[in-house]
Amino acid sequence: MLGAEQESVVAAAECTGSSSPPAGALLSVGSAVRSGMSPSGRPHKVRLVLLGAAGVGKSALIRRFLHNRFEHKYLRTVEELHVLEYDTADSAKMRLEILDTSGSYSFPAMRELCIRHSDAFALVYAVDDPGSFQEVRRLRDEILELRGGKSAPITVVGNKSDLTEAEGRALLAADVMSTVEGEWDANFVEASARTGGNAVGVFRALLQQVDMPHRLSPALNRRRDTLPRPAVKRRPPLRKNNSCVLS
Repeated sequence: MLGAEQESVVAAAECTGSSSPPAGALLSVGSAVRSGMSPSGRPHKVRLVLLGAAGVGKSALIRRFLHNRFEHKYLRTVEELHVLEYDTADSAKMRLEILDTSGSYSFPAMRELCIRHSDAFALVYAVDDPGSFQEVRRLRDEILELRGGKSAPITVVGNKSDLTEAEGRALLAADVMSTVEGEWDANFVEASARTGGNAVGVFRALLQQVDMPHRLSPALNRRRDTLPRPAVKRRPPLRKNNSCVLS
């Protein structure tokens, strides 16, 4: 089930790599889940990163997944990291990080560090914007170049899947799938942040790429808000000196 500790923090400090162990000290996700802890004794960390052009719905997909809601007003994202801790069925601990990146502001050094220190990538485009798929193509090339021979699990996500051609859809799922799965050997899913259609499936596909155990999947449907809950103020107990009963 989903652990109690949840937080949402700005990613700038996290992207420096200072909190990440050296590459040689990292366990594979599968073995880390079986042991339940990283070599430092902390819950094992898995980081998922969403990349894509501005306005394609990266933040909206995360918000739908975490909060099960959709905001119609568009707000530019700088970078934000959502952190959740899970307890797996065998009492292991797993720290899941979801990094929401900016499509509007250019931070090449920060993006490079995030690509080097992340475990799986969602490259998001909008089905009504062919240019956003070209940005996905460019991002894929950048990831492969920066990662070198290191594994780069990629899932390409077509957001706004609820749109029909009459409503502005310009990219058909079959055409994109042919490129993504046939030529790139990557995963492909479509989803709709607006309706919620397959939003959970996006994150399930990412977790499957990093060998997250299947027993963790049901926890995705029991997501909680990552925003801190307001503290409940309790009244101090009344001091009863001379009480009486009225009838």
